[in-house]
Amino acid sequence: MSLTTQIKEFALDLGYSKVGIIPADSFPEYIADLTNRHEMYSFYSKGMSRPLVGAEPRSLMPTAKSIITTVYDYSQKSFPKELTDKIGRVYQARCYNAPPERINGARPQLMREFLRKIGCEVGDKITLPERLVAAKAGIITYGRNNFAYAEGIGSFIYLASFVVDKELDYDSPTVEVGCPEGCSACMKACPTQAIYEPLKLNPRRCIAFNTFLTQDHMVGSHIEPEIREKMGTKVHGCDICQEVCPRNQAKLKEILPADEFLVKVAQDFSLSQMLTMTDEFYATRIHPLMYNYIKEKKYFQRNAAIALGNLGDPAFIPNLAVAMKDPEDLVRAYAAWALGKIGGRSAKLVLEENMSRETSESVKTEIREALLKVI
Repeated sequence: MSLTTQIKEFALDLGYSKVGIIPADSFPEYIADLTNRHEMYSFYSKGMSRPLVGAEPRSLMPTAKSIITTVYDYSQKSFPKELTDKIGRVYQARCYNAPPERINGARPQLMREFLRKIGCEVGDKITLPERLVAAKAGIITYGRNNFAYAEGIGSFIYLASFVVDKELDYDSPTVEVGCPEGCSACMKACPTQAIYEPLKLNPRRCIAFNTFLTQDHMVGSHIEPEIREKMGTKVHGCDICQEVCPRNQAKLKEILPADEFLVKVAQDFSLSQMLTMTDEFYATRIHPLMYNYIKEKKYFQRNAAIALGNLGDPAFIPNLAVAMKDPEDLVRAYAAWALGKIGGRSAKLVLEENMSRETSESVKTEIREALLKVI
């Protein structure tokens, strides 16, 4: 059995759905695209992952000869509706950059160990343009919504690649858009018009981006009021452009077995608990699903406040009143916004009471603006 066949069969045995291999060449088209849109993507191109460097694999691993790329289907079980209204499916599936002690983190680690066992040097900390790698390897096509699609699965997939020092047998590319001709369902459905043209996304308008990358040490924690209004109840990620896609309808309509862990989480999960979360709620209901980007509870609380405001239910005013006493300015500020969104006499009283003792200017500003909205 050839080395290529051994690698592909082992990957499939681990649970990957598709495997492809390409030479470890540079990706000049990716470098050009990211550079041309530097203003939109500076937070990423200048970040610790160094994608522009990773797009030239041999600059980080001079011995690199091949890239093995894989598709993992994370939609093999169903997702509770109580969670899909709030949390993106890829995060519910606990597969996105999972830690090594979790099953989805163990899988790529086992792959690396196998590759080393059969004599390969394996690159470390090389951030590749995963979608382009997978398309060049013929295991995905593009969607106009910027997602990768695998045949027979759809876009609910996670891509992972491994750079090795062996020459292998290479696959044929499918660098193409596989969407129905003229389809713009994703662009029409995006509440913030983040997809401004096919295959082009303005991350600053993307709901998912605003739920987890708007942090003080990243791009700043402020979310524009216009975006807040359109976030609905999304607190971590957003699947709207995938949910409306014709290419995903077969998967979305498929009857799948329940993920019993998610069933348990859904029973205990609520936005009001997320707003004023205890350490136990964070450890058992937030962190297991949403460990990727956010490490501080205040950002989850901010997102919960926005979601409660968008629900517009006066029943949540007592929860927001508690949040108005939170030690974090960010939480108090967005609780004030939510109270203004809900409106009514009770919300107005809470805002006025807290204005008299508030010391943060940013929170005062949110309270003043909220008071202008309440009736």
